[in-house]
Amino acid sequence: MAVGKNKRLTKGKKGNKKKAQNPFDRKEMYTVKAPSMFSVRNAGRTIVTRTYGTKIASDSLKGRVFETCLADLNGGDEAQGYRKIRLVVEDVQGTDVLTNFHGMDMTRDKLCSLIRKWQSLIEAFVDVRTTDGYLLRIFCIGFTKKQSNQLPNSTCYAQSGQIRSIRKKMFDIITESAKCDMKELVQKFISSPESISVEIEKACNSIFPLQNVFIRKVKVLKKPKFDLTKLMEMHGDNGAEDTGAALDKAAAEATVPVLKGSGGRL
Repeated sequence: MAVGKNKRLTKGKKGNKKKAQNPFDRKEMYTVKAPSMFSVRNAGRTIVTRTYGTKIASDSLKGRVFETCLADLNGGDEAQGYRKIRLVVEDVQGTDVLTNFHGMDMTRDKLCSLIRKWQSLIEAFVDVRTTDGYLLRIFCIGFTKKQSNQLPNSTCYAQSGQIRSIRKKMFDIITESAKCDMKELVQKFISSPESISVEIEKACNSIFPLQNVFIRKVKVLKKPKFDLTKLMEMHGDNGAEDTGAALDKAAAEATVPVLKGSGGRL
């Protein structure tokens, strides 16, 4: 091969190498705000790519689902550590991400610890609609309990007719409890002890004694059309903000001594 004919042999590759860029340089941090029914409002932080061209950061955040522990949202109550709460992003205001309730579940280890031999497991689920238009599917679970006069090694199986009666009671109580708005219903779910579970246990005691009754799972099947006013009501502090005490002018004048002087200067 003649010298100097192939000039590309002495040069590097075509095009300059792209400068390595850290992908996190193009990210922004947002604070996740939980609804006001939870005692801890800051549920965490999330990152998203900054607004670039036609791709808007807030659009990327809307619809994002977060799963967190109820113990973290209720001030570190470890007794509620088995509850998993799902929150969905509905609006972005500044660097705050406003979320709404999207579902509830139970951890697998808690569920496995409840299932034992020599007892009947009773499950039920029902679709309910709240007064503000949310369609939810609520799953309930319960277990039969030994009578006080039974021997330690005896079983406590319920008959099929008793199981049907207990399941019907579960349907009725859950449907009746859901005749309220979403905010009030979520407060029933996260209360300690659960108000719905306690009511089911009391109502079914005459049929067959129950134990370990829980709302196992909640799914949000349908939501009403997005309304910013209702979302802000759900994130409202219900007057918890400190606005100060009202000032009594007569009492203030009596408390502060009047300084004698000839004018404005003292």
